[in-house]
Amino acid sequence: MGNRALLGKLAIFAVLMFGFAYALNPFYRQICEALGLNVLTQKDGTVEFDKNTQVDKTRSVTIEFDGNAQGPWRFRPTVNSMTVHPGELTTVMYEVVNTQKREMNAQAIPSYAPQNATPYFLKVECFCFKQQTLKANEARQMPVVFYIDPKLPKDVKTITLSYTFFEVGGGLVKTAAN
Repeated sequence: MGNRALLGKLAIFAVLMFGFAYALNPFYRQICEALGLNVLTQKDGTVEFDKNTQVDKTRSVTIEFDGNAQGPWRFRPTVNSMTVHPGELTTVMYEVVNTQKREMNAQAIPSYAPQNATPYFLKVECFCFKQQTLKANEARQMPVVFYIDPKLPKDVKTITLSYTFFEVGGGLVKTAAN
């Protein structure tokens, strides 16, 4: 009888803990909303960029975009450059076209200039985070969502973001000699 009683108590405890964890998320949101903490969107769903105190509107940084393809791709940014304020969330699109008549897997590797700007270029979303699979002759626009850390050294006025897009693990045709 002791084991059954212990099992019953553990089951009740597990159900109570699940209920607590389930209720914690909306409770946390209500507290944050009431205190004005971590509020990213207004009630109507539009982003509140003007209330973000992390944006340094006294400074501007020019971001230049570059795309290089290693293989049978057309790969380029949709804009060559833009000016942003440190801390400001920004989106840029890159366009890739698979010019082959077969599906291909690819990966993009970023590089930054000057190199000392690398730790201050913070990506929230990027196609470079994972491999991309493109069907034969497929064209795709892929976003990079980023911001520049306001701690960027004051002497850095321009940052270049360059991607090299290359095929991953494919394309080799096996012959009798292989």
